[in-house]
Amino acid sequence: MAAPQFPTQRFDQAQAALDHVTQLYDAQIAYLRDALQRFVSGEVLAEHVRGRYPFVRVQTDTVKMADSRLSYGFVAGPGTYETTLTRPDLFAEYYREQFELLLANHGVSLEVGLGADPIPVHFSLDEHQHLEGSMPADRRLLLRDQFDLPDLGAMDDGIANGTYEVPPGAASPLSLFTAPRVDYSLHRLRHYTATSPTFFQNFVLFTNYQFYIDEFVRYGHELMRRAPDPHNPQDDDDCIAFVEPGNVVTRRVGQAIEHGDALGAVPPRLPQMPAYHLLRKDRSGITMVNIGVGPANAKTITDHIAVLRPHAWIMLGHCAGLRNSQQLGDYVLAHGYVREDHVLDEDLPLWVPIPPLAEIQLALEGAVADVTQLRGYELKRIMRTGTVASTDNRNWELLPQRTPERRFSQSRAVALDMESATIAANGFRFRVPYGTLLCVSDKPLHGELKLPGMANQFYRERVDQHLRIGLRAIELLRANRVGQLHSRKLRSFAEVAFQ
Repeated sequence: MAAPQFPTQRFDQAQAALDHVTQLYDAQIAYLRDALQRFVSGEVLAEHVRGRYPFVRVQTDTVKMADSRLSYGFVAGPGTYETTLTRPDLFAEYYREQFELLLANHGVSLEVGLGADPIPVHFSLDEHQHLEGSMPADRRLLLRDQFDLPDLGAMDDGIANGTYEVPPGAASPLSLFTAPRVDYSLHRLRHYTATSPTFFQNFVLFTNYQFYIDEFVRYGHELMRRAPDPHNPQDDDDCIAFVEPGNVVTRRVGQAIEHGDALGAVPPRLPQMPAYHLLRKDRSGITMVNIGVGPANAKTITDHIAVLRPHAWIMLGHCAGLRNSQQLGDYVLAHGYVREDHVLDEDLPLWVPIPPLAEIQLALEGAVADVTQLRGYELKRIMRTGTVASTDNRNWELLPQRTPERRFSQSRAVALDMESATIAANGFRFRVPYGTLLCVSDKPLHGELKLPGMANQFYRERVDQHLRIGLRAIELLRANRVGQLHSRKLRSFAEVAFQ
């Protein structure tokens, strides 16, 4: 049976274009799944089976600029631009917005058709299907001949890194990520977080301590047990469910149980970077991820969450205070970063500055003020704005000749951790608004070390307040227009049109 074929069509309405993308994608996935089922059943297929990703294309012939108040939604100049698309069920609202902006800003039709990029058979499976385990070794080897497998050569980050060069005669990119790159990250997210990408929300909190997750879980469960009070409306009234690793869904009181909820199960062990999701109807809820310790984890998870195009991500964690004037429990609002993490050196040169983003900074400062009820000079007593240094050496204090201390002093750093610069730099790289609010948990330069008994007491005392500050910051960001969050500071000279 041959793959279903469709001619390329033009559309002047975003919804019609999206409907056609969905039709094309669903037809290709159905074709691949049918062929795979026959293959697993023992049938030898007569020919190589190939499904293809749909694409969207726009062609312009004018240098007239679109409304430049938004940082996205328009192409850089005359020419042909296109990108492949995947999972319209997951990205429907996102695709619709991008299509609407292109139509409004350029006044030309969108072309939708089937592209040349094959859909790897692994990416055609639904989340509860597992391929290799049901086949003997010889059939698994034959799979390579009958189907397209994931090709890492088609999934690099050249577009996001600014190193991609358009081949002669080819279209320029419309999006930072091609469809295979997106699908690859969606599968990685399930692996690393033990939750489905469908549950990820548009605001993401990262932490490097389980204490924060424990408090977030407690908050989520308490909220699910409390029905919204129409006489006392709250910001969290729109929260409808709380999701934990294993896709374990707890619906809010009064919310109907959905069909897929029963498929969740507590995993036998937590994944490497477990994720927890406080769902809202419009996906503007909060996802919180425990990234553990180290810049490698921070890069890994943000590499993959970036394809979901969140509105913002924020780091809430602990740090070493580097100034004698700081006290344990003080907050540090990062406005600059010393990047000694090294995991992004090949993707984002060290000479690239990572600027603070005004909307995020103001929201975090406002959240600290709201939660602590301190203002002005009193707020400065517990929060310092300054440079945060991130290092890949957890035991930097033990290096000879005190060279790290000298560098941190020259940089004017006020705090040190292992993840914040990575998260901010990857936000800059992937055009995702970012911010960092850390809590001083030790002062190694001043003899105040993070010892077990003292640390545990400190965590219990400070974690609740720090988490509430993070939640309040997202409330403030959510109240602003989302378009204002996606700063033009994050966009390059010849930027892709998709946000």
